[in-house]
Amino acid sequence: MTLVKFNNKPNNALLPGFNDVFDSIFNDTFFNDKMVSRVPAANVSETENNYHIELAAPGLKKEDFKLNLERNILSISVEQATDHHDNQKNYNRREFSYSSFVRTFTVPESADINNIDACYADGILRIDIAKREEAKAMRRQIEIK
Repeated sequence: MTLVKFNNKPNNALLPGFNDVFDSIFNDTFFNDKMVSRVPAANVSETENNYHIELAAPGLKKEDFKLNLERNILSISVEQATDHHDNQKNYNRREFSYSSFVRTFTVPESADINNIDACYADGILRIDIAKREEAKAMRRQIEIK
């Protein structure tokens, strides 16, 4: 018995290797790094009295962040623009860099939207959203009869 391996890729008889050239260009890490949007990772947790959001965004300042609450949607956005200007003896170089992102979170109905605190330290934005009194878990000891 003979095993035959089939190539399932479309065969381009006129220009062999044409697709391979574009695959190698666009699958290069240089292009992938530039085309992939960078969104910071977030941790969302809940305690008895609060909801917590932690956003890993190193290298920013607290002035870079904009937090907006509209209805029950909390939006965290950053827009940065940097201008690097380098004058040397024989050349002049100027580079612009722009980066931005937006993360949105749905705030539960049990949250107290008038009691939201945010702080930025050590590259992490921490947001604490208090729960309403009626949403807090009631705990009591039940007597067994």
